[in-house]
Amino acid sequence: MYIGRFAPSPTGLLHKGSLVAALGSYLRARQQQGQWLVRMEDLDPLREVAGAADDILQTLEAHALYWDGEVVYQSQRQSCYEAALAELLASGQVYACTCTRKGLRQQAAMGALGMIYPGICRDVQHPFLGRYAIRVRTHNMPLCFTDRLQGTHCQCLETELGDFIIRRSDGYFAYQLAVVVDDHLQGVTEVVRGEDLLDNTQRQNYLQRLLGYRQPDYCHLPMVKNPQGQKLSKQTHAPAVKRAAAAANLVEALELLRGSVVDEKITITELERLRQEPPEVILQWAVAHSASC
Repeated sequence: MYIGRFAPSPTGLLHKGSLVAALGSYLRARQQQGQWLVRMEDLDPLREVAGAADDILQTLEAHALYWDGEVVYQSQRQSCYEAALAELLASGQVYACTCTRKGLRQQAAMGALGMIYPGICRDVQHPFLGRYAIRVRTHNMPLCFTDRLQGTHCQCLETELGDFIIRRSDGYFAYQLAVVVDDHLQGVTEVVRGEDLLDNTQRQNYLQRLLGYRQPDYCHLPMVKNPQGQKLSKQTHAPAVKRAAAAANLVEALELLRGSVVDEKITITELERLRQEPPEVILQWAVAHSASC
């Protein structure tokens, strides 16, 4: 069975870019007569905006984007991440790291993915005690996957990024490990998300291999940008979508998804006619006119 998911972070309210990702993943799941899950990625309480999680769910419901089953909250799944970390510890794939971000800025080179960790603590064998980060050992063999929209992508993790953190020094688990564990435990068969997360995929594939998990398929949707060419995000002050304009929001999102999960032959005129319809009718039409991602 096809299982897809939408996994927002409650660090802000749902904006247009997030709605496009939600709609794209929803359409893929419904096109395949599969399940569509919602998972709240509330790993970092320090960045979470009070009330954002509930607001996101209410916004999805206002757009008739109804999910299957119960919403999963990462903040309630720490034992799952601890179990995965224990497996990696037992196999010698991880180590404790005492490096600080300030110190690394003085020693580490910068790459396309950010600071390249130079392996300072890799062979030191620090004890797994205290407020230390935990990094996973990488290698330089190319890691490749083929995305349904973006084609084949490869990375050599050791030279392009270095050993990466899976648990932070403050004790919180990193996104890379949590998303891999949750996708596995929820049986996700395809990850549909924004193109901005494309470069995270090899790290997740690497962890999947170390943990013996099945690798899902991937479909990274084109990035939604503002008039200045910047990715829509909380950092670029993307406004929250208005629930009262749900029909118009869905039509605009469908326009942005033409050629990816919506048939590229659909005209703007056809889409504009849907603005007077309720969200449920728009989504039924969209599922019937979905394209193979």
